[in-house]
Amino acid sequence: MTGTDADAERSATVTVRPYGNPLPLGFFAFGIGMVLLAGIGLGLVTGDQVRPAGILLAVFVFPLEFLAAVMAFLSRDTAAAAALGLFATSWAALGVLHVVAPAQDRSVTVGMYLSAFALMLMPLAVTGFLGKTLLGAVLTVSALRAALAAAYQLGAPRAVELADAAAALLLVALALYAGTAFLLEDLHRRTVLPIRRRGAARRAMEEDADGDRPPREPGVRGQL
Repeated sequence: MTGTDADAERSATVTVRPYGNPLPLGFFAFGIGMVLLAGIGLGLVTGDQVRPAGILLAVFVFPLEFLAAVMAFLSRDTAAAAALGLFATSWAALGVLHVVAPAQDRSVTVGMYLSAFALMLMPLAVTGFLGKTLLGAVLTVSALRAALAAAYQLGAPRAVELADAAAALLLVALALYAGTAFLLEDLHRRTVLPIRRRGAARRAMEEDADGDRPPREPGVRGQL
């Protein structure tokens, strides 16, 4: 190797192109899906209208959640990516069920699925509280809503379905807040609306604010 080649090797730099923060997209799509589920639970969407709701869940909410999940994995935020991935395919599954069987009131199979879904959300909610409290709160309410929906599918009274719809409406509000909070945080490079970051998530944001932007913005730093 010549002296010129050695100098070139020492001076070489690596440019990393960061990804945008997928959490606003994920939360906003999530909120829209919850509006449809709340409408079904409250009896506002019934009969022939259930099938269009299912189509919207499958062709609108699912692709956006799936895209957000892929981007979160590429951004190295495993917890957020896992949550988004679970929700993405749940929208597709529920959407197809509403399209195929719009008049079906209860199903043991769906009840078992929702029970397992609620259970699998619990460790994600715990890890959410360890990093981003707002994400942990959304996942906790989501697990509660899924558990209520499961109970109704397995034979609980109509009041449980109404409680499920109320939880879905609460999730609409939380999704709107969370999506806006993460969007403003990304735009201003600082927390505008409280997210309650902790541990590594807080350090990642502090480093983003203190250091140069390219190596620390979402998609390069360890947590979104």
